[in-house]
Amino acid sequence: MHPYRTHTCGELRLAHAGQQVRLSGWVHRKRDHGNLLFVDLRDHYGLTQCVADVSNPRFKAVEGVRPESVVTVTGTVVERSSETVNPNLPTGEVELTVEEFQIDSPADTLPMQVYGDADYPDDIRLRYRFLDLRREAMHANIVLRNQIIASIRRRMIEQGFIEFQTPILTASSPEGARDFLVPSRIHPGQFYALPQAPQQFKQLIMVSGFDRYFQIAPCFRDEDARADRTPGEFYQLDFEMAFVTQEDVFAAIEPVLAGVFEEFADGRTVTRPPFPRITFADSMLRYGSDKPDLRNPIVMADVTEHFRGGSFGLFARNIEKGAIVRAVPAKGAGAKPRSFFDKLNDWARAEGQGGLGYVVFAEEGAKGAIANNLEADRVAAIRQATGVGDGDAVFFVCADKKNAEKFSGVVRERICDELELRADGRFDFCWIIDYPMYELNEDTGQVEFSHNPFSMPQGGLEALETKDPLEVLAYQYDIVCNGVELSSGAIRNHRPDIMYKAFEIAGYGPEVVETKFGGMLSAFKYGAPPHGGSAPGIDRIVMLIADQANLREVIMFPMNQQAQDLLMGAPSTVRPEQLRDLHIKIDLPKPKKGRGGTPPQ
Repeated sequence: MHPYRTHTCGELRLAHAGQQVRLSGWVHRKRDHGNLLFVDLRDHYGLTQCVADVSNPRFKAVEGVRPESVVTVTGTVVERSSETVNPNLPTGEVELTVEEFQIDSPADTLPMQVYGDADYPDDIRLRYRFLDLRREAMHANIVLRNQIIASIRRRMIEQGFIEFQTPILTASSPEGARDFLVPSRIHPGQFYALPQAPQQFKQLIMVSGFDRYFQIAPCFRDEDARADRTPGEFYQLDFEMAFVTQEDVFAAIEPVLAGVFEEFADGRTVTRPPFPRITFADSMLRYGSDKPDLRNPIVMADVTEHFRGGSFGLFARNIEKGAIVRAVPAKGAGAKPRSFFDKLNDWARAEGQGGLGYVVFAEEGAKGAIANNLEADRVAAIRQATGVGDGDAVFFVCADKKNAEKFSGVVRERICDELELRADGRFDFCWIIDYPMYELNEDTGQVEFSHNPFSMPQGGLEALETKDPLEVLAYQYDIVCNGVELSSGAIRNHRPDIMYKAFEIAGYGPEVVETKFGGMLSAFKYGAPPHGGSAPGIDRIVMLIADQANLREVIMFPMNQQAQDLLMGAPSTVRPEQLRDLHIKIDLPKPKKGRGGTPPQ
């Protein structure tokens, strides 16, 4: 007999009754019924109930073992009585009578329980992640992650993509997020950078004559954490294709994403390809966001012209100063009490806004301060523009374009939740297309890339030379699902002349382009195919399918919000001789002084 197990803890069935078997695993929980002890033994595959009565010579050993100790149990499989069968457990028709009991690794008193679903603070969960990962929900999430990645890999290969691995140590890029830098020992004063994405390498793969590339790529960005972005590192389905248009890219990846989500949907519906295409401008107008949650049925409208020069003076005056007005329809809100509207108005003020104006439509006419102070024909036009009827309401946001778009999107989501309008059990996909190539930095007045600097401008070189940069659109696109941006992508700029001009507009001279992107630029001078791709986030895909609100629930060993690995103790100091080898001296910031000139405690 094998020294540890003949079967797994999830394997035994009625057919095994009468057999002598050996199991190894963790003591999940114990139940003491006086003269009878039950031990649930757990491994990766499942759970088996083991039993020992007081006459058993192993009773004392079983009684004394702590939860999460690793043990090996040898015994006979017996059928449970009908009243003790556990229908919720695959092994629930049998149990193991303990005949031999060996403690392989005793556990100390636990800092957090594995059995049950009690909540623990994040710092406890991350410091003892190995215990957290033993818990049923976390264990299932990580197994699901593996299954999703395997499905993605299989579907990509079926689509004709070839998997390649790109370098982890590379050069720093002037665009995008902050790099993680790695000092070079043999080149003093010089640094590698961990890749924010394999962007340049995957384009070079296309230039090298390969047609369809992908990898499950690790990416590194020195960014702050949030629910849908972990600090430090993440994984993405990175892919690129040669000789393609934007629609070709969509046609290749849509079946992969739809297929993966359908495979693990568990009864939830998935948007069938082709996914809806929404321009960036339309998305900001209708949803107040470039990552709209289409489960929210509210579609906004621009009603600036209905207030321009009208008798509702506050809006009219602001419009003359450049403001716009977004209308957020609220189906059924007209039946709500006055307190509903007052609460939303107070919430808007707490958000730093002047308030949240509204009109309620009823059979007897429109009601509310705006309706009372605006011409009837204008109120009627607003009703028609928003598609509301009697019993509905419309809320208004009046501000400069950037703030009106942003806050109206927040209002749309808040009203959806207040009225419980969001559809359940759905994965709603869409593409956001036609992003602006550039945007204006309001602090510096400098024109900057709004998205990916390697994107092909719509209209090519002529557009860059003849149009206002802020009016130039790019072949850039995002995949969005349920309000979560899964990826950004683009048809790439494969022409050196267009690249020089594009970077010149953003304030980078040819010397910067040649220094920072010399390898790719050189490659483009020797014949580069038109190419494009995207990079859906693996962590976010798993988070959506697993129905989790935070990425940490689907990542094996994540950092905390302060970019610390509490389990391994990273980041940490290093030995002086290591710094000496790297020709680095530490220049720490001086501690800030508290009152009285002493450092704060």
